[in-house]
Amino acid sequence: MSIRAGAKLLACSKPLAKRDLRTELPTAVRWASSPARQWSTPLAKNIAEAIATTGPISIAAYMRQCLTSPDGGYYTSQRQGKDQFGQKGDFITSPEISQIFGELLGIWLVAEWMAQGKASGGLEIIEVGPGRGTLMDDILRTVSNFKALAASVESVYLVEASPALRNIQKQLLCGDAPLEEIDVGFRSTSKYVKLPITWCEDIRFVPNDPSKTPFIFAHEFFDALPIHAFQSVAPNPNDHPKTLENPTGPISLSKSTPHAKMPQWRELVVTPAPPPSNIIISTSSTNTGFPADFQISLSKASTPPALLFPNLSPRYKALLPTPGSVIEISPESHSYAADFARRIGGSIPSSKSSSNPTPIAITKSQPSGAALILDYGPASTIPTSTLRGIRSHKPISPFTSPGLVDISADVDFMSLAEAALSASLGVEVHGPAEQGEWLESMGIRERAEMICKGLGSDEEGKKRVRGAIERLVERGGGAMGKIYKVMAVVPERGGRRPVGFGGGLE
Repeated sequence: MSIRAGAKLLACSKPLAKRDLRTELPTAVRWASSPARQWSTPLAKNIAEAIATTGPISIAAYMRQCLTSPDGGYYTSQRQGKDQFGQKGDFITSPEISQIFGELLGIWLVAEWMAQGKASGGLEIIEVGPGRGTLMDDILRTVSNFKALAASVESVYLVEASPALRNIQKQLLCGDAPLEEIDVGFRSTSKYVKLPITWCEDIRFVPNDPSKTPFIFAHEFFDALPIHAFQSVAPNPNDHPKTLENPTGPISLSKSTPHAKMPQWRELVVTPAPPPSNIIISTSSTNTGFPADFQISLSKASTPPALLFPNLSPRYKALLPTPGSVIEISPESHSYAADFARRIGGSIPSSKSSSNPTPIAITKSQPSGAALILDYGPASTIPTSTLRGIRSHKPISPFTSPGLVDISADVDFMSLAEAALSASLGVEVHGPAEQGEWLESMGIRERAEMICKGLGSDEEGKKRVRGAIERLVERGGGAMGKIYKVMAVVPERGGRRPVGFGGGLE
């Protein structure tokens, strides 16, 4: 199955084997690599040298380097003749399978705009992680068919960290229109109704004007954001930690610190694999024979993230008493979900006693806009041991060939909902719904038949259209229609369900 999550989840349906990937750090470890050690990529060598200097790094730090490092990151480095997407790349996403996917997201935008009173101006369309620009191209083409809506859209923002992908997106969406550098990024003009399109490296650079109505799309974005992983460890009566591991060096603990009588969270960190490495994902379908440069190890002492992140939600705390429990947490994902919510519903005023005040207070007289999140992961449970890699449509160890392998992890949809609702009193969350169910409720089959009628006697063309739709909606086993989920963040309105989540046009 040559799709990004399909290949990953079908072939990596079993969690990474603990025996193969996780080792406990020995009492004394020499992190300096052997002079004769040959690393699979220059980025692998850089990561190994960083570990030799500062010690083990978090999975989040490893993912961030592998995906977005300016010195060989998967998304930020342009590889000659190599594209991450499509049949010749590493994976295929839903918008690449059928244009109807993007068209239905555009129709969802139209439905929400209508439900919110058909604002005559101030609309913004924002996409985070826009890939090659295919999804936005389909959305803008659809929106351009609704003249009143198209006239109300003031600007389009694409959050993209990769210069190479930005150039591909610009060519598709703007053609030969000039690209100019501005204070927040780059800007050009869309070929559809001449809308300005602005590229920003981070959503923090996208202007947040409370008078605007933002419609935000995040398709296969959250799965690529860095995660931290933690394991509940039973208390050891002989273990009396005297220091706390910290990136700047060990911190001495007070002698009065009580010895833990309950399990503690310990972080799973990344360390070099012994050379020659045979540490690879254990399922036969993922055993590619490529040696891994790195491995997962269990930290012997608490790290600052282990003391902070697992205490953010009762969902995490409930698993602490069960030694061996593993949880994955993506603080960056929480930050993005909270940002979406504040743009739509305004922020919750922070109290003077708050230790974590909202960075920028946003007062929005009338909540407006919406966010649609489409990704893969469990509907309600906490992801555990889901880190995975894919290359050339085949699963591979995420610790092999850093910078040349796409790395991702399951999305914790419930944590995104918690982050959004905690950030703004002006929003509510619907879903997650299975992608297949959502697309069918949006009329994907009816749209496919309309296209087929236009193909006349082209039976092969009709077969391709219908086959693509089946790939998107099939809900058996690990098919896309089941593993992908759809979640919406909309203005608070007493529980009125949006289209696709049990509601209809008003």
